[in-house]
Amino acid sequence: MNFFKKIFNKSTEDKEIQKQEVSLPLDDLFVHNFLEKGGKFLYCLKEDEVYNNLMKILSENNWKEVFLLDINLQALINRNNVKITQNFQSKAPFFTTCEHLIAGDGSIMFSSNQLKSIKLAEFSENFIVFAKTSQLVKDTSEGLTGIKIHNKKDIPTNITSVKNYTTLKNDDIFSNYGYSNSKNLYLLLLEDL
Repeated sequence: MNFFKKIFNKSTEDKEIQKQEVSLPLDDLFVHNFLEKGGKFLYCLKEDEVYNNLMKILSENNWKEVFLLDINLQALINRNNVKITQNFQSKAPFFTTCEHLIAGDGSIMFSSNQLKSIKLAEFSENFIVFAKTSQLVKDTSEGLTGIKIHNKKDIPTNITSVKNYTTLKNDDIFSNYGYSNSKNLYLLLLEDL
């Protein structure tokens, strides 16, 4: 009888060990969730690495132009002969910053600071996002709080996030009909902490 008890207790102990949640630091948790959803991630220690990786992404995909709304990013593009378009209906990849990187689910939060009044679904399916490690937050709630703190006088609108980085995945959720937030997304993450 003790023999069977040992066998059955052993298997329940193994199941309990497998169920335990592993606590990861924010950056590791974000990278894990981001990659699991199909995102492409390039870690950079210096701004020169951001530029070099950006040029490699453009070359790899044979993209000759980028869609740009943030003139502060123009300095990264102007080093090379990459055409900049401001026509959001073009098929050019959208090069932008973001509000926050959400570690809990691997999503990237945007607002009207990046998207203006354009809906996420209206953009090209290709995004290249430049972010810094200081933009990592635990969850959406912390992201919204961060937006409120950093924009006290003029809180942005059009707050949304990209949660899926595989554009081929079919999202059958009825409430998402016509509002796909799936993007083929490259993340250039600069260490700034």
